[in-house]
Amino acid sequence: MTTELQEPPSIAQPPTPGEMTLDRAFRALTRGFGWLTILVVVLLVVLVGWQASPAIQEYGLKFITGTDWDAGKGQFGILPEIWGTLYSSILGVILGGFFGVTVAIFLTEHFLPPWLEDIFTNIVNLLAAIPSVVYGLWGIFVVIPAIRPFCNWLHTSFGWFPLFSTPLLSVGMLPAALVLAIMVLPTVCAISRDALASVNPRLREAAYGLGATRWETILAVILPTAKRGIWGSILLGFGRALGETMALAMLVGSINVISWSVLSPANTLAALLASKFPEAASPIDLGVLMYAALVLLGLTLAVNVLGELILLRGPTTGVPAKKGAAK
Repeated sequence: MTTELQEPPSIAQPPTPGEMTLDRAFRALTRGFGWLTILVVVLLVVLVGWQASPAIQEYGLKFITGTDWDAGKGQFGILPEIWGTLYSSILGVILGGFFGVTVAIFLTEHFLPPWLEDIFTNIVNLLAAIPSVVYGLWGIFVVIPAIRPFCNWLHTSFGWFPLFSTPLLSVGMLPAALVLAIMVLPTVCAISRDALASVNPRLREAAYGLGATRWETILAVILPTAKRGIWGSILLGFGRALGETMALAMLVGSINVISWSVLSPANTLAALLASKFPEAASPIDLGVLMYAALVLLGLTLAVNVLGELILLRGPTTGVPAKKGAAK
């Protein structure tokens, strides 16, 4: 008597009509939320532009190139604020980008035991959760008193150099840039870590096999391979810095000057909006502030879109494509 062996039921089953309907509904829902996000951004730009249109028609490009802000005389110009926004953001991203990439290397190249890497990673990520006003208070009561003697020595000794041509009396560009560097560090560090971690391990092994040291491998192989993701992280950190408000309003000084000195007070677009909105009593005051907000929104969107485009191209892995893969 022959016993026929029964084949076990297959684990893989074709989707049921209900599962296919649920999958299509989920994809439509996520696509709808994606388009809704784009619609919200477009609506925001349109509403801000509509409220700014009277000021745009009255002042035109003179509003962007002007240097005076006197509501009583009807004179409005935001060139010092644009300068302060870009200058503080560039200084902050230079400092924050350097430390962010350094921390990312430190956390991805196994300089620490895994449990200690997790602790440091969580600490860096928690920096993004600290409110902006707390950073501002920390800058006022800790950073400024700590750096003032050294900054005044720089002014006394190297006052002929444009970067140190003014003393640091209280608030100024350098304290704002230092605090801003700490605020953008989590963004730069997180994205740089992903870019470094995505580098193919065979590149490290090949470098070690050729006799390269750890630091030669990092500087000559890992960083050039992940440079696209690192540059994208720096650009996104720059976009984050452009829109920072409370910490900058508390630390930068809110004075309409254009100066190369890192010790001089200045002003930014976000700080201008935060300080002037409570005083906006007339439609023209509201219009010029909305015009300034539109300029800031355009700068921030342009930088963030550029950073995302760089990241979408993905880090180069350095692994050649297989033959026939493109066929």
